[in-house]
Amino acid sequence: MKLFDSELKVMNVLWRGGGRTAKEISDILKAETGWNMNTTYTVIKKCIAKGAIERSEPGFMCRALIPKEAVQEAETDELIGKLYDGSVDKLFAALLGRKKLSAAQIERLKQLVGDEVEQ
Repeated sequence: MKLFDSELKVMNVLWRGGGRTAKEISDILKAETGWNMNTTYTVIKKCIAKGAIERSEPGFMCRALIPKEAVQEAETDELIGKLYDGSVDKLFAALLGRKKLSAAQIERLKQLVGDEVEQ
């Protein structure tokens, strides 16, 4: 399922706080992004149509139907395929080349890679 940036903003509110009313989502996104209620409700309805959010009554209660990890995995796969020719190695090299890592960060990455190899 492809979610656009605006839809991800709504989903992030739900992933952070669990089920919320559309009004609560609107209030949060007004504070975070300046969106008005109509914008938020339109995006919520798009997420409902895609099957990403479930709506229930009373109070236009919204609940995420897809976990954040599933969306992260799909977005990561798309990024790797689109920009790095499907190569995780190229993505990893690009990430490492962009920023000076501390010794602790390097050690943590070694642990993560080691854990993945063992699985």
